[in-house]
Amino acid sequence: MARNDDRRRLLADAGLAVLAREGARGLTHRAVDVEAGVPTGTTSNYFRSRDALIGGLVTRIGERLGPTDDDLGTRATQPVGPALFADYVRDIVRRLCAEREVTLALFELRLESTRRPEVAAVLHEWQRTAFAADIAFNEAAGLPGGRREIALFHYALDGLVLDRLTMPIDPGTSTDEVVDALVTGLLPPG
Repeated sequence: MARNDDRRRLLADAGLAVLAREGARGLTHRAVDVEAGVPTGTTSNYFRSRDALIGGLVTRIGERLGPTDDDLGTRATQPVGPALFADYVRDIVRRLCAEREVTLALFELRLESTRRPEVAAVLHEWQRTAFAADIAFNEAAGLPGGRREIALFHYALDGLVLDRLTMPIDPGTSTDEVVDALVTGLLPPG
C-alpha cells in the first residue's frame, strides 16, 4: 500500500475526531480505522505505535490550527499597536473555536500528558515551537508586549477557549469583548 500524505492526513483527522469524542482511552488504531472508513490495519501501517499515532495527531493539530500565510501577510500591512495585537489574538481564538474538534483533541492530549510522560514530551516540543513562533511574530511585527505578555495571553486564551468550547460561564459576553479586555489588561501601558 502506498504511503501518501493525503491518507496520513485523513487518518490523523479521524484520530482527532476519535480523541475529541472518546478521550484518550478511546483512541486506538482500530477506532481510527473505523472513523476513517478504511480497512482494519490501515492506521497501524501509517502509525506503527500509539506514540507514533499521537505524534501524527500533534503534527496535524499544528497544521490545522496554525495561521495561514495569508493571515500573517494581512497583518504585516496593518499599523503596529494594540489594535493589531488584539486582531492577532482574536484570530487565534477564532481558529481554536472554529476547529472545535481539533482544539478539544488538543485539550485531551494535554490532560493525557499529565499521566504519560511520552505524550508530555511530544506536546512540550510542539508548545515550545508554537510559543517561540508567537514571540517571533510579535517581535517581527513590532507589536507591544514581550515574552511575559505572550505567556500571559497563552494562559488566558487557553482558559477562554476551554470555556467557550465547553460550558461558558458568561455566554452573553462576546468573545471579542473578552479578548479586548485581555489585551487592555495584559499589555504594558503605552
